[in-house]
Amino acid sequence: MRVVAIDGPAGAGKSTIAQLLAARLGVPYLDTGAMYRAVTFAALRDGIDPRDEEGVAALARATNIELAPGRVTVDGIDVTGEIRTARINSAVSHVAALSAVRSIMRAAQREWVVARGGGVVEGRDIGTVVFPDATLKVYLTARPDVRARRRVAESGGDVDEIARSIAERDRLDSTRSDSPLATADDSLQVDTSDMTIEEVVDELQRLVLEKERSDVGR
Repeated sequence: MRVVAIDGPAGAGKSTIAQLLAARLGVPYLDTGAMYRAVTFAALRDGIDPRDEEGVAALARATNIELAPGRVTVDGIDVTGEIRTARINSAVSHVAALSAVRSIMRAAQREWVVARGGGVVEGRDIGTVVFPDATLKVYLTARPDVRARRRVAESGGDVDEIARSIAERDRLDSTRSDSPLATADDSLQVDTSDMTIEEVVDELQRLVLEKERSDVGR
């Protein structure tokens, strides 16, 4: 089963690059961050504190989350745009830090990929926890200023404010007790700061094919 794990902090270009790489390789693409955002949306919708582990976990089990190319639905409602708003941004790290929720999401992510025979999966703990035996593990990063500007270009806002928000998200994601944002020992780190999207996708496609040839030759 071909699984490419792409991890990294906010604004590193994971989503765009992972989608294009999946298309190149002819495999499905899974944005695991969208799953946590969908649960966050459901919690706020139902008035549940994003830090309430028992309440959010119960909601995560009961909520119907569906991911399709370019579309995310929660209980049949299209929330594709809503889950990318500042309201969700400010709460999603709290939801993602809940161990019970992460356990539910990890099981769902593995089930999603296995059912489809593989995929390009992006998030923050894919290579370290969700798919430690992935075909290729990549950690995408970029300079903080570049990441902030990318987010502004993507969804607007003030660069300084976005930079502060990203720094706080990094702090929360890298210091949580359950599967923190980290680089897997055998992952390849790629700094996208001075690379075009096309250059990054070309490089990752080359690395995947090279790794598969190497594995076959063993």
